Amino acid sequence: MIDRSPQTDSARRSPRVARRDLLAALAAALLVTAAVLVGRHIQDTRHTLFVHWPPLFAEWEPHVGPGTPAALLLAAGAVAYGPALAARLSWRVLPWAAWAASAGWIFSLALIDGWHTGIATRLTTRNEYLRVIDRFHDIPATLRDFDQHIVSGVPGNWPAHVAGHPPAATVTFVLLDRVGLGGGAWAGTWCVVLGASAGAAVLVALRALVDEPTARRAAPFLVCAPAAVWLGASADAYFAAVAAWALACLALAVTRRSPLWAGASGLLFGLTCYLSYGLTLIALVALAVLWLGRAGVRARPVLLVALVAGLAVVPVVFTLLGFNWWTAYHLLVTRYYQGVGGIRPYGYWVWANLACAAIITGPATAAGLGRAGSALRRRTDPAGVRLALLTGAALLALLVADVSGMSKAETERIWLPFALWLLPACAYLPGPRVWLGAQAVTALLVNHLLLTGW
Repeated sequence: MIDRSPQTDSARRSPRVARRDLLAALAAALLVTAAVLVGRHIQDTRHTLFVHWPPLFAEWEPHVGPGTPAALLLAAGAVAYGPALAARLSWRVLPWAAWAASAGWIFSLALIDGWHTGIATRLTTRNEYLRVIDRFHDIPATLRDFDQHIVSGVPGNWPAHVAGHPPAATVTFVLLDRVGLGGGAWAGTWCVVLGASAGAAVLVALRALVDEPTARRAAPFLVCAPAAVWLGASADAYFAAVAAWALACLALAVTRRSPLWAGASGLLFGLTCYLSYGLTLIALVALAVLWLGRAGVRARPVLLVALVAGLAVVPVVFTLLGFNWWTAYHLLVTRYYQGVGGIRPYGYWVWANLACAAIITGPATAAGLGRAGSALRRRTDPAGVRLALLTGAALLALLVADVSGMSKAETERIWLPFALWLLPACAYLPGPRVWLGAQAVTALLVNHLLLTGW
C-alpha cells in the first residue's frame, strides 16, 4: 500500500477501495451530524452539556477576519503545491518547511477571530494559566502548597486549567513572564510556534520508523490539518509538541541506537507527564515506537537505561520542590466531579468525543484509518504495517482516554497530542490534492462559522 509498484498503485486506486474511502469519510460526517443534533436536543432540554454548539466548545457565529485572506491563500497553496513540494524538497529542509507552513496556517486561522480574540486573550480568561502568574512569586513555596488549592471550595482554589494540570504548565508561563515575555500575546505566540513544530516531530518519527516516502506523503496532511484551529493559542498545542518531540527522539534513539537521543526522549516524556495528567497515555504510542525499533533496543540495552534516567529528571525535580503528582491527581478527580465533569452525561460524550476527534483530524484521516486497518489485516507491505501500528497505538490511547470518563467534552483541544499521530494515516490515500482540499475546507468552515473557545 505504501509501495509504489504498479500493482500496488493499481490496488490503491481501484474503484472499490476508493468507495471504501468515501464511505469512511461519510461515516465520520454522519457521526459529527448525529453529535450535533443529539447534542443540541440534550442541551436545549436538559442543559447538561455546558457547550453551546455541541459537540464542540464553541458558539455559532459566522464571521470573517484579518486572517481570512491568508488562510484561503495558504489552503489553496497547500492543495496545489503541497504534495509536489513534500516530494521534492531536500529532507533536511522538509521538517523545517513543514514547521513554518504549519505556523502560518495556525496563525492565519487564529487571526480569522482577530489578534485580540484569536491569540492575545486566549490564555488570559478566568480559567486559564495567566490568571495566577502573580501567585508564583516564590515557585518552590507555591509548589509545596499547590495541592491545597485544587479542590473547589477551599480558599484560593486554582482556576480550572491550573487545577486540572500538573504545575509544569503554569510554571512555563511564569518563567516566560520572568524573562520579559509576559502577557497573553507572548503566551499565545509561544503555544502557536511550539505547537506548529509537532508536525515536524511526527515527520522525523515517520522517517525513522516507517520510511521516507511515507513521511513525505504525510507531510502536507500534517501541515493542513483541521487540528490547526485548536493549535492556535491553546496550551494543549504546547503539550502536543513536547509529547511529539519525546516520541520523535525515541524513534531516533531506537533506530540510530543512540543513548543521547534516548535520554532526551526520557527528559521530554517526564516533562509531558508534568504538563498534563492525561498525557501519561502517550506511553501507549511510546510502546509502539519501542516495538518498531526493538532490534535497536536489543542491540543496545543501554538505551532503556538512558531513557529511564532522562524520564526521572522532571519528576525528581518537582518532587524535591514539594509537589506530589499522585496526591494532586486524586484531588483533581475530586475537583473534576465537583464541576461540570460530574454533570455532563457520559452516555453522550463517550461517543460525541469521537465526533470531536473526527472534526480535528478531518475526513481524510477517517479514510486513511480505514486503509490502515486493511494494511494491518493483509500484512503484505512492511512499511504499511509499521504505519498502521503507529497510528493504531495513538487511536488506542485516544479510546482509553475516552472510556475513562475524564475527558467529557473539550476533547478537540485535549486530544491534540493523540490526534496528531492519526494524521499520518493519510499517507495511504491516492489523489492527495482532493483529500487535502477536504481537510482545508473543514478547517476553514469551522473557523469561519464558529467562534471556538480555545
